[in-house]
Amino acid sequence: MTHEKIIILDFGSQYTQLIARRVRELNIYCEIHPFNNIPELDDNVKAVVLSGSPFSVRDDNSPKPNLENISGKIPLLGVCYGAQYLVKSNGGEVLPSKIREYGRAYLSYVNHESPLLKSIPDNSQVWMSHGDTISSLPDNFEVIASTKDVKVAAYKVQDESTFAIQFHPEVYHSTDGQQLLHNFLIDIAGCAQDWTPISFVEDTVAELQQKLGNDKVVLGLSGGVDSTVASVLLHKAIGDNLYCIFVDNGLLRKDEFESVLKQYHGMGLNVKGVDAKDRFYNVLSGISDPEKKRKAIGNKFIDVFDDEANKIKDVVWLAQGTIYPDVIESVSATGGPSATIKSHHNVGGLPDYMKLKIVEPLKTLFKDEVRRIGKSMGIDPELLGRHPFPGPGLAIRILGDVTSEKVRILQEVDSIFITSLKKEGLYDSVWQAGAIFLPIQSVGVMGDERTYENAVALRAVESTDGMTADWVHLPYEFLSKVSNEIINKVKGINRVVYDISSKPPATIEWE
Repeated sequence: MTHEKIIILDFGSQYTQLIARRVRELNIYCEIHPFNNIPELDDNVKAVVLSGSPFSVRDDNSPKPNLENISGKIPLLGVCYGAQYLVKSNGGEVLPSKIREYGRAYLSYVNHESPLLKSIPDNSQVWMSHGDTISSLPDNFEVIASTKDVKVAAYKVQDESTFAIQFHPEVYHSTDGQQLLHNFLIDIAGCAQDWTPISFVEDTVAELQQKLGNDKVVLGLSGGVDSTVASVLLHKAIGDNLYCIFVDNGLLRKDEFESVLKQYHGMGLNVKGVDAKDRFYNVLSGISDPEKKRKAIGNKFIDVFDDEANKIKDVVWLAQGTIYPDVIESVSATGGPSATIKSHHNVGGLPDYMKLKIVEPLKTLFKDEVRRIGKSMGIDPELLGRHPFPGPGLAIRILGDVTSEKVRILQEVDSIFITSLKKEGLYDSVWQAGAIFLPIQSVGVMGDERTYENAVALRAVESTDGMTADWVHLPYEFLSKVSNEIINKVKGINRVVYDISSKPPATIEWE
């Protein structure tokens, strides 16, 4: 089945993914495309949204897409930069703001006759983030909302289904933002809201059956949500023609390899467990640089995986649990090289010698959508509810070089922390948690003796998709209890600290 879709043109805004997630929450399929690579608008495209941007429309090098095949032809919504671009490119004027409006604002005027603003109250709170202001509109543009500081908070182009807003409806600070998107997508664009987890599973299984036929597919399981959901989708489509390989790289959580392997076998998956701990420890020996560690682990995984895949005759496809944020972060919205925060282990090419075609059944989904898809297929909630875990495992939670002894210590610390979160009913309110082995030693006292041992940091964050995150305010009593248990039970640790950094400016992982 071919679904209707919304195209979001990305001008580099930090909020672009949020727009997509809000659209998906309305059970409408959407795709993000760079502004300079507009896809062909076929009959399935119901509307286009223009994102915000870190650029000013007054800059010579600012994004200037050609919208002649969009404007006036299908419903169009400009957000922030998108709103200013439509004004400037049609002969209006955008000037630097006398008062830079950033943060909460309140609508002081709302045209309730406008279909975009149906059910939006007069004093609705909105979120602004702009240094320029629309000072004059083209003749055929009309104001439909204002704040006390910004006359043109929203406008409509006469005789077109073209609307624009100066604020960001996608952030939760805009209290009626989802209502506005509902008005635009359903009432104005006429979207059917038929993109649901059940429809995704049915469509994807049918597509996989057609694409793969009787071919054999190999997939590397990690124990995480993405690879698990991908494996179940593929198993639904091709059964035992899916060969799963679960590699123990020695960098998993305590007892994780055995327990997860048992779960996979219980799900009826055709899965083989491979103990390759020593091979990974050997290749990591003496490496401290985070990116070099990631590369070494990735390369060794390919070696181990290739060895195992070669034992299966006539494999044609490699399946990966790549999800949409991985894909988006690997494409530049501004046409130049994107800043690389870290290497994505799922994105990029395979070595030529593997000679396998790629299949990625989840590459259009956000993380929360992957969980909803998994739930609709009856996957164990414990597996679906697992916190995200980095591809390189504990290697990037050990700052400095990696040894089997440091891994053992960190596994014990992590186990106490995660088990305690579950025991106290805190695990499900945390998006991701873990422990970090710090490259320092500090003085301590145990009994009557002076110690000089290692320190660990605990990290717990709340997020929806990992793009932004805030540290979780865990109860002091809980942190005190966990700290005492770690210091008393894990030999080699005499100090525990708690990380209270948000993303940005920090990242969730330390490496």
